[in-house]
Amino acid sequence: MGAADALGDPASPKTTEEAMSQPILGMESTTLLSYLSAQRAHVLGILEGLDEEALRRPVLPSGWTCVGLVQHLALDVERFWFRCVVAGEQTVIDGLAEAGDNAWHVGADVPAEVVFDLYRQEIDRANAIITATPLDAAPAWWPPELFGDWRLHDLREIMLHVITETACHAGHLDAARELIDGRRWLVLTE
Repeated sequence: MGAADALGDPASPKTTEEAMSQPILGMESTTLLSYLSAQRAHVLGILEGLDEEALRRPVLPSGWTCVGLVQHLALDVERFWFRCVVAGEQTVIDGLAEAGDNAWHVGADVPAEVVFDLYRQEIDRANAIITATPLDAAPAWWPPELFGDWRLHDLREIMLHVITETACHAGHLDAARELIDGRRWLVLTE
């Protein structure tokens, strides 16, 4: 299964019942979700074919690993922004204190595929929240202790933030992959 296939297509229901029960996304929502989905596919696609050792090998002085970055995207980006901030899922919010600041560290006993599956699951949950929420909806929860006076005001701003963060990290993964085995994601000239 390719990276894009693993992300699903929230705009393409599988049955008539699914089609009838899904909210109809406006053009702006569809466009934003399309750009976010492209960045998510980039994250997964640039890592395709790497073995467990390569996914866990730090290649930059800061010491992060590719699998650690994917876990960060799953927990600190997808789960945090959509399930906590947008949807206000109290059990997930309560779990933030227990999780601490460890998203970048993946235990040696956790296979990389488990982390990729977690990322895909959080993407599916985020997509469900995105498709059910108007772009101008205010966050259901906001942690002022984390951000001070800075604030995102609605789903639209949150999606733009997540697109930017995911794209930035996709670029980090591009650099890491090239250092690992020379593979590049997008080559415009040779």
